[in-house]
Amino acid sequence: MSILAVGSIVLDSIRSPHGESRGAIGGSAVYFAGTASYYVPVRIVAVVGEDFPEEGYRFLRERGVDTEGLEVLPGKTFVYEAEYGADPNDRKSLRTCLNVFEDFHPVLPERYRKERTIFLGNIHPSLQIEVLDQIEKPAHVAADTMNYWIRGARADLDRLLPRIDTLFVNDSEVKELTGETNLVRAARRATGLGPKTVVVKKGEHGALLSREGTVFAVPAYPVEIVKDPTGGGDAFAGGVLGFLARCGLLDETSFRESLLHGTAAASFVVEEFGPRGLYGLPKERLEERVAFLRAMMTIS
Repeated sequence: MSILAVGSIVLDSIRSPHGESRGAIGGSAVYFAGTASYYVPVRIVAVVGEDFPEEGYRFLRERGVDTEGLEVLPGKTFVYEAEYGADPNDRKSLRTCLNVFEDFHPVLPERYRKERTIFLGNIHPSLQIEVLDQIEKPAHVAADTMNYWIRGARADLDRLLPRIDTLFVNDSEVKELTGETNLVRAARRATGLGPKTVVVKKGEHGALLSREGTVFAVPAYPVEIVKDPTGGGDAFAGGVLGFLARCGLLDETSFRESLLHGTAAASFVVEEFGPRGLYGLPKERLEERVAFLRAMMTIS
């Protein structure tokens, strides 16, 4: 079993109370593949410019990521600059330059089109639909979205939602998507828009799962210093879908277990700038954090 991930690749410049990083590799495709590849092989479809650094290619190679679908175009890679306050949820976007990503239309290599597990990273919902139109018989389609698309591309998003199985959103996004102010009601209502499963990312407060009328929550891993939250959500999705693809099951128990893996995976990413928390990370350390989270949730 493997996963196809379609999303952005970005060069991030991030400032936080714990330091600064300029031109670090990032984007949904990088963070998702970086963690999902601990469980199953990952194939990515994305676009970069000629300035994409060797560090990025090396990281993807070391994680065993299949990059046949990575397009390199004349020009510069998508650039994003942001600053975080003392509260990791307090982010100020300073600069966004789409560059080669502006005209990105994902074209899947022929051998990618038979993939069964699909992750549609946070890109325009019309592009997410373009991807699905190229897939033959997907078994599990998961997608991420954001407030920007909920407000500005709602018609396309409404066309996408009935075609996916799992939706990843944060707490403000699911409330805006549904018009509900209560998080539990919002998550449940979102499952009526198409996806059978809704996973709500709550950052330092963990994650919430809503599916088939049930609700389940996990705490965040207790990270003492959050240097860069930028890729945490995509790393979390990588851990969730990676585990599910490896075990080959989509039942309630597997979904609940997958949240522990996603939470553990994300914890390594937010501790460093960019994906550096994954550089050389042994699988055993990831498993240790999963076990720690499971113990946190057990009363003995």
